Amino acid sequence: METLQRTANRGSISTGFDIDNSLKLESDNSERLYKTPSGAGNRRTFTISFWTKRTEINGVKQYLFEAGNSDADNDRFTLRFGTGDTFDIQSQSTWLVTNRVFRDTSAWYHFVIKVDTTDGTASNRIKLYVNGVEETSFATDNRASINQNHDFPVNNTEPHNIGSSPIEGGFYYNGYIAEWVQIDGQQLAPTEFGEFDEDTGIWKPIDVSGLSFGTNGFYLDFKDASNLGNDASGGTDFTLNNITSADQATDTPTNNFCTWNPLWAYQYQPTIKEGATVAAYGDSTDENAKATIGLTNGKWYWEAKPSGTIGSQFIGISTDGDSNISSGQGLTQNYQMTIEPQGRYYSYAGSLSESAAGQFTALTTSDTLGIALDMDSATQTIKYYANGSLILTRDLISEMQGRTVFPFLQNYESRTFNINFGGYTINTISSAETDENGYGTFEHAPPTGYYAICTKNLAEYG
Repeated sequence: METLQRTANRGSISTGFDIDNSLKLESDNSERLYKTPSGAGNRRTFTISFWTKRTEINGVKQYLFEAGNSDADNDRFTLRFGTGDTFDIQSQSTWLVTNRVFRDTSAWYHFVIKVDTTDGTASNRIKLYVNGVEETSFATDNRASINQNHDFPVNNTEPHNIGSSPIEGGFYYNGYIAEWVQIDGQQLAPTEFGEFDEDTGIWKPIDVSGLSFGTNGFYLDFKDASNLGNDASGGTDFTLNNITSADQATDTPTNNFCTWNPLWAYQYQPTIKEGATVAAYGDSTDENAKATIGLTNGKWYWEAKPSGTIGSQFIGISTDGDSNISSGQGLTQNYQMTIEPQGRYYSYAGSLSESAAGQFTALTTSDTLGIALDMDSATQTIKYYANGSLILTRDLISEMQGRTVFPFLQNYESRTFNINFGGYTINTISSAETDENGYGTFEHAPPTGYYAICTKNLAEYG
């Protein structure tokens, strides 16, 4: 059998300042970070900056940050995504709710919240910036009711939570967070945390380690897997609730990885969770999931493990078809190539083509399946590997040749695969292999010339 191999000389790509790690938060696990400062700092002037990538759009409030002890104006300050996916800043009163919604689960957002209640102009007492640009369009704007010199609970001797609202009773966050900074005593501009790329115009992070964080300020870089609550500015660390080293990710604002897309569905929508690497199926209906990144060129690799009972779960690739989550119907001009663990191969181009059983040895839940997609060769191919050994090679069906394709899952009978695109996975990784550029964390090394689906590799090969 052909086995996976990797060249000895791994290339490197220089991209300036890089963020190496993020933290994955999952509401099902009640994951959050918290601490209570031992002394009071500046409660009137402060700045909060963080990067985040959402992974679940479920119509439920999701709290990113809360400071305070109770639901009172002078004793609570919160940042959250609302039920309609707006970004909300509030205490007991609602200060700001954006008109803009934040539903792009394929991208990282950068938020900066500047607070200075000593300012004589009420509209200057809280300012919100998204990706370097001040947000000025609000469905709700109650800043005029913030009294001058108002004391918020931020930087006070009260609980500070990241990822939930204990006051309101949970509402945990689903997504990745990176480079979380709180500045005590200064209202800093977004340019202290990021800059626009001179070539692309895209907002990108800069090194914040040299900032003055103040008495109760902090800096969470999530680099230390053994202590993901570490305050890199030297302050008191955060306590972790249901967070372990396995929740560290390499999906970051400077290298964005492919994940499942919670906004796409055919027939019925699976539950996307665990950093959008799991598409969980609840019954025997026809549920499908497609990835956030489509592929037209290049050679790409990802891994998966069958989860639960082996049965009618299918994994492979699909072209881009129409979908409608609300009605659960509509998929047009969609072509698919998949396999199931029992050893069958399937293709769909208007009608289903199914091979006989025995195309390869049946998989078990302990097997790691590698998928290698070649979009560069004259005859584009997809290869499947089981625990590092090649088990099946297929040319892309003619309807898929030369088109954009996406990693894809299909399921019947409450069965699925746990995916690993390289940025984060709930699969147990024992060998921690990367691609030839050093990106991704896989159980097996990708074949020579195949790469993790992430923005750094896409910029070079996609």
